[in-house]
Amino acid sequence: MIRDIADVRRNYTGNHLDTTTSPDTPLPLFQDWLALALENEPYDANAMTLATVDSQGLPHARIVLLKGIDDEGFVFYTNYQSHKGSELANVPHAALVFWWPTVQRQVRIEGKVTQVGREASDAYFFSRPRNSQLSAWISQQSVEIPDRTWLEERKHRFEQVYDGQPVKRPNHWGGYRIEPSVVEFWQGQEDRLHDRLRYSRHEGHGWMKVRLAP
Repeated sequence: MIRDIADVRRNYTGNHLDTTTSPDTPLPLFQDWLALALENEPYDANAMTLATVDSQGLPHARIVLLKGIDDEGFVFYTNYQSHKGSELANVPHAALVFWWPTVQRQVRIEGKVTQVGREASDAYFFSRPRNSQLSAWISQQSVEIPDRTWLEERKHRFEQVYDGQPVKRPNHWGGYRIEPSVVEFWQGQEDRLHDRLRYSRHEGHGWMKVRLAP
């Protein structure tokens, strides 16, 4: 018998978050939060929900992994021919959500999306384990397939193709960068009076930050 989820609750007791003590730009704060999350959630701290919209304006979301961060934005890698790749080609904007339950924190990010350069995609691809490199060839991501055997047969095929030689990065596989225009930090607090700090980028004025009601 499933538990009554209406009664599932937790009490939050996080440190306070305030506009007067936070940095002027969101990147240093995000890096601090991510570092703490990595200490407490070493396998999943870089997991993030990626939300996109299709040509009809319908939203779609899935979990992807953050693989790079710098002053220009947040980077992940995937198949350009996947559903999310098609959606980003049509509407090059996306939203990200990080949720770190052990530290009672959430970060929301919104912004424009661009493909990273070939050199960056190559560098990350060649840093991956060989089986992960092969999977970029094996899986035609988001395409309907008949069964598991289809994947196993393609795996055997590409293992033969690249036997004894480096795996080439497919042209249909590479990175995307979300260039943030909005970054919002959420810190859980007692009695549901949570702290929310929102950074918005304004052209010609840099980042502006405000405190939001929970």
